[in-house]
Formats: sequence, C-alpha cells, structure tokens
Amino acid sequence: MLEKDSLDALRAALERLDAGFRDLPEIAGAAGAPGAEGIGAILGEVADRLTDNYPYFHPLYAGQMLKPPHPVARAAYALAQWINPNNHALDGGRASSAMEKEAVAEIARVYGWREPAPLAHLCGGGTMANLEALWVAGQLHPGKAVVASSQAHYTHGRIGAVLGLPFETIPADRFGRLDADALAERLARDEPSRVGTIVATLGTTATGSVDPLPRILELARRHGVRVHADAAYGGYFGLAGNLAAGARAAYDRIGEADSIVVDPHKHGLQPYGCGCVLFRDASVGRFYKHDSPYTYFTSGELHLGEISLECSRPGAAAVALWATQRLLPLVRGGAFAAGLESCRAAALDLFARLRGDARFVTAFEPELDIVVWAVRGSERRVSASASGCSARARAVFAEAARRGLHLALAELPADFFALDSAGIARDAERITCLRSVLMKPEHREWVDRIWGVLVEATGAA
Repeated sequence: MLEKDSLDALRAALERLDAGFRDLPEIAGAAGAPGAEGIGAILGEVADRLTDNYPYFHPLYAGQMLKPPHPVARAAYALAQWINPNNHALDGGRASSAMEKEAVAEIARVYGWREPAPLAHLCGGGTMANLEALWVAGQLHPGKAVVASSQAHYTHGRIGAVLGLPFETIPADRFGRLDADALAERLARDEPSRVGTIVATLGTTATGSVDPLPRILELARRHGVRVHADAAYGGYFGLAGNLAAGARAAYDRIGEADSIVVDPHKHGLQPYGCGCVLFRDASVGRFYKHDSPYTYFTSGELHLGEISLECSRPGAAAVALWATQRLLPLVRGGAFAAGLESCRAAALDLFARLRGDARFVTAFEPELDIVVWAVRGSERRVSASASGCSARARAVFAEAARRGLHLALAELPADFFALDSAGIARDAERITCLRSVLMKPEHREWVDRIWGVLVEATGAA
C-alpha cells in the first residue's frame, strides 16, 4: 500500500553518489558499531511504532493538512542525507545551496517575480517564514501594528509578541475572508497610519478562504502600508485553472504583495519541514547583514545564511524540493497544477452533496479544497440548536473514525452557517462543525467512498 517503487531508483542513485567519492581513502568501521542485523531489528521496531498513526497517506484520511511527500521527494531527501548538507554556508552545502536558489527562483516565477530577482530562501516551515516576513516589516515600520483577519493563523499574534510589534485582528466576513470595509475603517482611524503591515491570507487554515487581495492592495497603497501574503497553505493554487472569480482575482495580484510565504511541505509535496519566504524587494537583505568570523570565506557567492534568520538548515529539504520541481514543473496546465485542480474538484463535489442533504448545513462554497459543514442530524435525531449541532458533529466525527474515515473538527462562527433557514436556533455564537481537507489528488476518485461512510456514520451516531 505504501509507495515502494522509488526504492530501486534510490539504490541506484546511492551507488552513483558513492562512485562520485571513490577516490577517498577507505574508512574503518567504528568499533562496536552494530551490523546490518542490529540495525534491521531496530528499524523493525521503528516500523511497528509508526503504525500507531492515522493513515495520513491514504485518501480516507481527509482531516488535517497532511499530505504524503512525492516519492521523488522522499528518495531525494534520503539520498541527500548520505551527505547531510547544511545550507547555511557554501562550506556545508555547496550543491544543495545551488539547488535551493534554483528551486526558490521557480517558486518566485509562480508569482510573476523574475527580474529583478527577489530575495527568497527556504526555512523550517510557515511559522518561521512568517516570522521572517514580519521581522523585516518591523525593521521597515518599527513599532507599527500588524493587522490580520480574525481567521488568519494564530501564529501572527504570537509572532507580534515575539517581535514586540502591536497586533490587531480585523473581523472576517461571513465567507471567512478579511472584511475589507472593516479594514478600511481601521486604516482611516489615524493618519499617518499606525498600521505598518496588513497580512492577507490566501487559504485560511480553518476554511481555505482567500482574502480579497485586490481591495487590500488598494487600501494599503492609499495609506502607505506593507502587504504580506500568508499563502502558507494556498500558495500554489494560482496555478489551478478552476478557481472561482474572487480567488482568481486574488492570485492574479499576489505578485504585488511585498512578501509572500508558501509551505512546500503542504501542497508542494515535500517532507516536513519546508517553508519558503520571498521578498519582492531584494534590498531588504540588508537587515540580515551580520559578521561571522568563521564562515562565508570559501566563496564570494551569496551564502544563504546571509539572508536567513535561521542558521543551520537542512540541505536535504532543498534537494527534495529541487527534484520534485524538476519532475513536476510549477506551470499552469502541467501535472502539478492538475493535482491542485483535482483537489478543488473533490471539495466542490463533496460540498454539493452536503448542500443537497437535509442532515447537514453547509457554510460557503470552498474556494480551495477545504470543506466545512454542521451536522443537523439523522432520521432518528435532529438538532434544533447550534449547541446540539456541535454535539452531533463530535459524535459523527468519532463514529466516522471507527468506520475508517478520518475527518477533523473545527469551531467556527455561527455566522458562517445558514442556521435560520435550516430552522436551527442560535444558542451559541460558535459552532463545532466537521471539516475535511481534500488535499490529495486521489480524493477526487474517493468522494463516493467518503460520502458513503459519512452518511453511514451520521445515521449511526
């Protein structure tokens, strides 16, 4: 069931890698080192322990944002681990640093950033990438506030506290997007603006909603404010050809943001952790400038540690990303883009089934590949209140898992759901609902099975 086709290719690549260092003197094995039998026994224990997991790689896992790496990414990562490069300085990761620069340049081209070249690098994930983006924003607008939607990722508030920057939330509209009118009111409250940066989320964590970037850019320019696009989850969806008009308009303008974050370890098919931060103005690299008396001497070329807050970084992550993009180029109409389109098509299919079934109450049509819905009831029991729907969602969540379908729970504003038209009393301002992240292209072919188990679980819960 698990991918094994790449193992032969990995063995052949290891032999080729080993041949590249054949002129080195032989090394005696370490005294007391375990042989293959001992290592095999331990790896067997590891395999047994790892079965105590949800089947994240399988289409019946449709809960959280977990997507298996592509086989070429796994193999390339493993191959690089035989060298174990460090992409801080060229001394520690010469080949992998070059591969990182090429890989992030291809990501930059997705956003229309070609010449002049932006400043970009990989990092440990979306949190670190957003930290770097807001750190630079704070250097440019010291002491000024960062604002983001109430549906933006919670990391922005934490990052504000770490950086000593004021952080404020702007209300979301009933579609889970930043309310542009509320933003306009906030920016007009003081002049000159005490807001330094607006975070626009392209793919919120809870619902996959896409903030209205064109309007945000207009307001930012009017008030002299930076725009940071947190596209950690949805950053690749600009390549998809089946977005609705609102999301399409946002992705068509993402290149006008001052900084962008995307997580290759989500839709980019990479192992954890692999985030990417990009700055449109490469001159912000001046804020990273530092002296290091023991590194950066082997080459006059840019060492990635000179433009990164992180020091040691795994070169293997860059190698895996480079290999994946070599196999699946980031272009519209390509195989990678088709995978994203399949994910969105699966979400639209599931949403349509939910919307047409009286047992469920949908929120809004998914903009990417995340679907959220409340559980009104089954033929045996119907919930007439928001709190009752929350209890039903938790029961269906547990019953679906017992039947092999792994969903997620989310607590969202009751305003997201048409409770009144469903005859549901609003006795709570928030509602616990079911959430499905259909981020595997295979989900397109598994919607029938997912739907069948969901219906069965709802009737039994």
